[in-house]
Amino acid sequence: MEDKIMNILRVVLENNSLDTTCSQENCETWDSMHNLNLCFELEGEFDIMFEPEEMAAMKSYLDVVNIVKSKLSNNS
Repeated sequence: MEDKIMNILRVVLENNSLDTTCSQENCETWDSMHNLNLCFELEGEFDIMFEPEEMAAMKSYLDVVNIVKSKLSNNS
């Protein structure tokens, strides 16, 4: 799952060199529009839906992983 998330991040942010330390603070292309696109891609890949608060909380790779894990565990 984490590899899928990283691949989606790399595609959406158009940066193949991203690693697990990427965040809005250290990735220039991670703006609000890209964050929205990231959420749409994650929703499609994992068949989940994010609340607006969850979308706003996605500020780093680790945030994204934790939120997706939480959504997946709630769906099972």
